[in-house]
This record gives sequence, structure tokens and C-alpha cells, in this order.
Amino acid sequence: MAGTLLAALAAVISIALAAALRTSPAVTRITVVTKPIDSFDNRDPSRTRFGALEFLGGLALTSSNRAFGGISAIRVAPDGAHFLSLTDNGSWLRGRIVYRNDKPIDIADAEMAPMLGADGKPLAGHGWFDAESLAELGGQFYVGIERVEKIVRFDYRRDGLLARGEAIPVPPDFKTFTFNKSLECLAAGPAGTGVAGALIVVTEHSLDAAGNFRSFLLKGGEVGRFTVKRRGDFDVSDCTILPPGDLLLLERSYSPMRGVAMRIRRIPLDRLEPGALADGEPLIEADLGYQIDNMEGIAVSRNARGETILTLVSDDNFSAIQRNLLLQFKLVQ
Repeated sequence: MAGTLLAALAAVISIALAAALRTSPAVTRITVVTKPIDSFDNRDPSRTRFGALEFLGGLALTSSNRAFGGISAIRVAPDGAHFLSLTDNGSWLRGRIVYRNDKPIDIADAEMAPMLGADGKPLAGHGWFDAESLAELGGQFYVGIERVEKIVRFDYRRDGLLARGEAIPVPPDFKTFTFNKSLECLAAGPAGTGVAGALIVVTEHSLDAAGNFRSFLLKGGEVGRFTVKRRGDFDVSDCTILPPGDLLLLERSYSPMRGVAMRIRRIPLDRLEPGALADGEPLIEADLGYQIDNMEGIAVSRNARGETILTLVSDDNFSAIQRNLLLQFKLVQ
């Protein structure tokens, strides 16, 4: 009788453990299938120079994992290979870019996991799933989440993909952003600049009375408000720092007639001051005559020769007619 009870108890414990494992957050190894993109200009495949950039190569990315897709931001490690990105549905994606002769040829060691809240449960379960922007500051990663207008901090160095997010205080006027048009750009002000230690926020399409992008400098409890000049029909989709003193602003536009287009603007960091209207010149502009899609992420790294490399990624919106792309360019001026 005792043996029967013990066996039954063991079975119950086994079932409970199995259920817990199914519902506990976990890091999942995935396979990313890549298709090379050897030329950027569809009309002139031999062309490699585009404005201030030289095209190095690219990849179209797919995976059978259902969580894969919707890549909306990326940060590339100093080694130029390892990367951390995030997706619209509230997942982390990390891996390693494989190169041959400085050209990206594959993605290795890819892993995904849900972003976790302070309670250890996926942020998506709280309705915080529209993750759009990513910055690293002081060893912490900060994620901008649209729709709920929150910035969430993760101790990634300590806990990796299982880090628990903590929402940081944000100004009350974040609640006045245009719905689903807000936290697309987060960047960390580098040391030695006037914005050192600050989180730089530029909204996607939350405009002031003059039609410019509402923007913020967040440092501790201090808030500095400025604007970025909106040029044409482009909106903000991401940003990053170009050392030593510039902000690269990734922008996109869409119209039913022209389709999608993308642009990168270079804005000096010394123009980001409270009350200022910041602007800068384009490095590149491209439409569907080039190998682009819904470009949503930008990162800066350096290769072994010290050259500056820009990595761009696109968000396929989990749509069969769009693509997740990874494109790389070298800054040549």
C-alpha cells in the first residue's frame, strides 16, 4: 500500500514538474536559414557605393521557429559578430554573424527567449509586447515598448536572456504620444559628450506643433526636451551612436504608390540640447529599387581593421510578403 502511494505521489510530482517546465521561460536554440544578398542596387548589381556607404553584403533570414520574425532593433558586440536583437512580439534573439572576406554569409548559435517582466513572466503576457528599441547604458540594456509607452531595464550582463525587466520612471508626457508611433529610437549618450550618461529618445511620429519629432534626454530624474526636424514624409524607426559624437537616425516612409523607403541621417550629438531643434544630413536614401524592406534596426561596430560597419535589420511584421533582412555597409566618409 505504501509503495502504491509513493508511486502515485512520484507520478503526480513528475506531472507537475513537466507542466512547470512547459510554462517556465526558457532559452530556445533555433536554426536561422540564410539566403545571400550580393548586391544592393536591383538595377545595377555591380554598384557598391551608396552615398557615404559601401555595401558589403546581406542576408535574408527565415526560421521554422514560430516566434521568429518581426525583428525591430539590434546591437552588435565590439567583436562585430555577436549580436542581440529584439522582436515586436516581445522576444530576444541573439546569435553570431559568420563572415567570409568581411561579407556576412550565415547566422550561427542563434537563440530566442521571451522578454521577462519583474515577476519572471513574459512581458507579452502583460500586454507589453510591442518592443521597438534597444540601448545599452552602464552595463544595462534598455528596451522601449510602444503602446504602453514604457522603457524597461534588463541586467543582461548578469542574467542573459533570462534577465527580468524593470520599468524605469518616464516623464508623464509620454502618455500623450501618438498611439503606436512613439518609442522607436533609444540610444545611450557616450562619455565625453554633452549627453553622456543620458538615454536619448526620439519618437517615431509623435510630433510637436511645428510638425517635428518630440525627443527627450533622460538622465536620472532629469528630463530634457528637444525636437528633431522631420524631413519629408519619413518617420523614425531606430537610432544608434556613431562614435565619437554623432547620432545615426534610421528613418522610413511608406506610400501606396511608391512603397517603402529608408534613409539614414547623421546628427551631431552637440545639437541635442533642451529646447533645441536638431537636424542632420543623410548618409543614404533608398527605395524599393534597392534590397530593402521595412528597415527597423541599426547598429554600429568596427571590424579588425578599425573600419566602421553599419548593420541594418528589417521587420517582416510576421507577413509572408515581407522579409527579415540583415544588411551591412562600411562607412567611407
